[in-house]
Amino acid sequence: MRVLLADDHRLIVEGLSNLLAANGIDVVGSAGDGREAVAQALALNPDLILMDLRMPVCDGLAATRLIKAQRPEIKIVMLTTSAEDHDLFAAVQSGACGYLLKSISGKAFIEALRGLEEGVPPFSPGLAARLLSEFARLAGQPSGLPPAPAEHTARPTRPPAETDQPPGALTERQTEVLRLVASGLTYKEVGNELALSERTVRYHMAEIMERLHLEHRSQVIAYAGKLGLKAAT
Repeated sequence: MRVLLADDHRLIVEGLSNLLAANGIDVVGSAGDGREAVAQALALNPDLILMDLRMPVCDGLAATRLIKAQRPEIKIVMLTTSAEDHDLFAAVQSGACGYLLKSISGKAFIEALRGLEEGVPPFSPGLAARLLSEFARLAGQPSGLPPAPAEHTARPTRPPAETDQPPGALTERQTEVLRLVASGLTYKEVGNELALSERTVRYHMAEIMERLHLEHRSQVIAYAGKLGLKAAT
């Protein structure tokens, strides 16, 4: 995985570079402001950009929109100190496929990036629940999501085209995983709840996103909101 770092704090960039290199992840470049991040992204074409939210010249949100408009295949994960709802929602709407807080531990950070390699965009614990609440509020507005399936069961032994279920239909286990993830639990906590390994939970989330034809975890959470899949209080 080739990574570009975009942050105006040199100490953060140097620390991230060392952490990533120690875990076999290639840092191909860095940028100190949003405009430079856009230029570097177009020139280096990295697999992933770790983008700070607030930077001089051009902030991370604007840079994300500009990059996704020209290089939609590049994954962008916001790495920020802000846990504000409006920043989280704006980042997702701008095209970020993940949102991590700088308070995250080094181990959890690397695990999140490994999950991203497996097709599971990362969000810091608790942020998924906020997204669900926001998308539930917007449920009556067009979201580009497929219609909710009439049933939530599927026969995995047959190709989707041969089943009697809608294309987005989920198995009972997938529905359970989606409900718990949408409630804000981490993958490890979901695994403990369902007696599954964290790796198995990640696999189910990747399968859910493939079934629903949705790109970001935030969209999966929005889909859960449309289906009314909320954790019991």
